[in-house]
Amino acid sequence: MKSVPRGILVVDLGAQYAQLIARRVREAGSYCEIAPPRRALEVAAAMDLGGVILSGGPASVYAPDAPVVPPELLQLGVPVLGICYGMQWMCQTLGGVVSPADKREFGRASIAVTRADGLFEGIDGHTVVWMSHGDQVQRLPQGWEVFAQTETCPFAAAGHVARGYFGLQFHPEVTHSVRGMELIENFVSTVCRMPGDWRPENIVDREVAKIQTLVGPRGEVVLGLSGGVDSSVAALIVHRAIGSRLHCIFVDNGLLRHGERDAVEATFRDHFHLDLTVIDASERFLRSLAGVTEPERKRKLIGRDFVDVFRGEATRFNGAKFLGQGTLYPDVIESVNVFGGNTAVIKSHHNVGGLPEDLDMQLVEPLRELFKDEVRAIGRYLGLDESIVARQPFPGPGLGVRILGEVTAERCEILRGADRIVREEIEAAGQHRTLWQYFAVLLPTKSVGVMGDARTYEDACVLRAVESSDGMTADWAHLPYDLLGRISNRIINEVRGINRVVLDISSKPPATIEWE
Repeated sequence: MKSVPRGILVVDLGAQYAQLIARRVREAGSYCEIAPPRRALEVAAAMDLGGVILSGGPASVYAPDAPVVPPELLQLGVPVLGICYGMQWMCQTLGGVVSPADKREFGRASIAVTRADGLFEGIDGHTVVWMSHGDQVQRLPQGWEVFAQTETCPFAAAGHVARGYFGLQFHPEVTHSVRGMELIENFVSTVCRMPGDWRPENIVDREVAKIQTLVGPRGEVVLGLSGGVDSSVAALIVHRAIGSRLHCIFVDNGLLRHGERDAVEATFRDHFHLDLTVIDASERFLRSLAGVTEPERKRKLIGRDFVDVFRGEATRFNGAKFLGQGTLYPDVIESVNVFGGNTAVIKSHHNVGGLPEDLDMQLVEPLRELFKDEVRAIGRYLGLDESIVARQPFPGPGLGVRILGEVTAERCEILRGADRIVREEIEAAGQHRTLWQYFAVLLPTKSVGVMGDARTYEDACVLRAVESSDGMTADWAHLPYDLLGRISNRIINEVRGINRVVLDISSKPPATIEWE
């Protein structure tokens, strides 16, 4: 009996959208895992496998540097769906022909559905899809039939129904494919006949049972609580499993936003009645950061102090042999570089929770198989307040990486005031519902201003607001001019030390969401 629920394996062939495919499968009510091609058979063997999805990718199947995909994936006895490159690999492997397309297709295209059953159950006529390919299948393998086509792509969708093989030249996982979610739901439920049991209540029950088995009837867990949605939901799941044997530690590093510490205490100590220890270590962190301006150095110092403070507090609980963490699935997925080599490191990870192995504690990670949107859904199911469930991501180093230049108590207080106004005004206007993050950044640059007929020479602050679905890419938000005006006016009038507010209109890429 396998310990994981019945699920779909998503094989990442170097796609931009592998995680998006997995999220769509989860939205369709089924568990799934992502694996690079070299580990696909190993992961499949460890799963209660219901089906396989082969992602797209940037390579050409006929190129010498194409990803090496094990052909045994087609012999596992479960349905297989190939998307874009995945379809091309399937067709070539099974005897079809793939070559450069006479006319490349990038962007929206209209497909004509020629067979509205199975994968296309309930989808007929014409529909808009998102194409992104320079190669295409020129001849289908034996036994394959056409399901849809475009004017320039005769095999936009095809399959071998009896063997459960299907291929889509377009990307159903992106929102630009109007009925793409229906296609994924059809594959998961109609073709693979998955039970559709990947829901918050089932996930919580499963994780509670796993924690109870791991920790036992007397074991204790220590968990670093930040007040963010990840650590909060992790704490509530562990608390549901073992009650008062969970010990939460909240470290106030002096780099928090306005009211953050009070909100954590009110929510988790007063409302949920968790065992919560709050440590005010702000002076220690600010001493370490004195004179430091280099971003990576800041991160390392903040991370080091967090580990030391947490370690010191954790040792008070002699019976706690387990460490709870809010690790998410994207944190543990092995990224794929189909051309070899290592992916570039842009910056150290925001979450300062990388605790050392010599703590000699076994990990308890109830969110390890979940995406952020799933964590939020579980938070709502557990009764967590919407202010925490919908809380925008906040970096582990806190304001320390939103203050460019030296971090001091005075500059923290200045930024705290500006950030509070940004959040208040955006939330009062209802704009926060469509934003991924919105915050202020304090620059190490002073500029001349005029206040009350007097010359000022004070700091400039940046307003940063972005829209995103997962933080991997982001567009700057087009906030209403009157809202921007109110934010600027309030910051300059209410926050001593700032006389200029500017707007960041950079997207990711090429910029990052955070400034450091």
